[in-house]
Amino acid sequence: MAKLTDLPLWDQTFLKLYRYRQARWSKPACATPLREAKVALVSTAGLHLPSQEPFDEAHKGGDPTYRWLPNDLAVQDLQIAHRSRAFSREGIKLDRNLCFPLDRLRELVREGIVGGLSHRHLSWMGSITAPGRLLSQTAPEAAAGLRQDGVDVALLIPV
Repeated sequence: MAKLTDLPLWDQTFLKLYRYRQARWSKPACATPLREAKVALVSTAGLHLPSQEPFDEAHKGGDPTYRWLPNDLAVQDLQIAHRSRAFSREGIKLDRNLCFPLDRLRELVREGIVGGLSHRHLSWMGSITAPGRLLSQTAPEAAAGLRQDGVDVALLIPV
């Protein structure tokens, strides 16, 4: 794992000065056993289908929008639109399952370890340094969509 001092000076300064926010949970997590649960993936890799509009990498503060990704997609068809320079995309280019492990979850469903998968999953662009609109509008919209789909577990894959 990299140390803070391994990063360029600009990134070190940003991370030292950034005001991180804390979440205040209002309800406990669902207690559905995983072997009975419907699972959805939530990735912050900025993934989208070729037919979808890419995330806006030039959006000041980060693009707070999201993309729904259907469960029947071919994982390697996903494209990446993520503005952060803080990580290498080389492994993800070779295998999208590193940031969107849908193929691995499909295997877990076949093995009976996971109950089932949602008919759709979520993709966000990470590196959102101004999360106001995300917190007030798009995250609640997406959460409502997951509830409507009957999702018991949202597996977050942060990038």
